Amino acid sequence: MIVIVDYGMGNLKSVENSARLLGFDTKISSSPQAVKRAKKIIFPGVGHFARAVKELKKRKLYPVLKEKIQQGTPFLGICLGMQVLFEESQEAPGFRGLGLIKGTVKRFNSQKLIIPHMGWNQIRVKGLGVGDKGNRLFQGIDDGSFFYFVHSYYCAPKEKDVILTTTDYGLEFASSIHKDNIWAVQFHAEKSQNLGLKLFNNFLKNC
Repeated sequence: MIVIVDYGMGNLKSVENSARLLGFDTKISSSPQAVKRAKKIIFPGVGHFARAVKELKKRKLYPVLKEKIQQGTPFLGICLGMQVLFEESQEAPGFRGLGLIKGTVKRFNSQKLIIPHMGWNQIRVKGLGVGDKGNRLFQGIDDGSFFYFVHSYYCAPKEKDVILTTTDYGLEFASSIHKDNIWAVQFHAEKSQNLGLKLFNNFLKNC
């Protein structure tokens, strides 16, 4: 079973529609029991870091989600779903993320840039070539391809080898990461048209 985690935030139906268009059966659920049974997990997100953490704990999803990922269940985080993997965020001092990726989530410099970073921007593949295990997510997707972004904060991993792609917006930031069974993207694959569908297909079929 492929579970799309419902914690009261995110483009759940858009993600579900993308998966079903590709022929995959998914289930939107806020049930810890459903997450425990999941063969793959998709964690979409739109909104505030603190609220996401609060909702995960309120729905008793926080410990279950962390345990499932640590057990090796393939996981795809999208936007805020990428950010909550990290230890902390400047958006919500004092709130701890899942801590599965070392590093913090930082705010773009609002004095130099229009915030949020919104619209189409390019991804640049780093380190891994197409065909390598970590880059299964981007098979068939060219370096320099455009994806759709909406965010005011970006992830800064301490371990640079987890970075799959980068994007430039005033600085070069990690627009996707991979570590073991974890894949995550800062952009919205569900809003990225054909390339977004390709990425979902790669995760659901190959990762």
